[in-house]
Amino acid sequence: MPSARTASWTSDRLGEFWLEVQAESLGPAIKLREGYEVFWTYIPHFIHSPFYVYAYAFGDCLVNSLYAVYQKRRARLSGEVFSKCCAPGGTKHHSELLAPFGLDATDPAFWQIGLGVISGLIDELEALDK
Repeated sequence: MPSARTASWTSDRLGEFWLEVQAESLGPAIKLREGYEVFWTYIPHFIHSPFYVYAYAFGDCLVNSLYAVYQKRRARLSGEVFSKCCAPGGTKHHSELLAPFGLDATDPAFWQIGLGVISGLIDELEALDK
């Protein structure tokens, strides 16, 4: 039997969340028509592949953190050093790739660096709107 907390997670409620988030994300330029509330069901990784987008979020934030370190230490680190970091691709664990830069992905501060890059981009976009 579902708990009281999960019992409210009906497809109708998910459709409401979908519409709210889509309207906020897309803004007034896009008119969401009747029937769009079920479009979330057409996205396979929402239903069949849990954590599918985790890899993208992980990689994006990791690269943003690494980029921020590059920006800060540019005078001391060449692009070649960073290229060597990326060259092994998926053959090495990320902890091995980050070690030469003194970075540790188990440290929450590491992820805050990457999120700071995104925050800065958002600030730049918002400034353009003024």
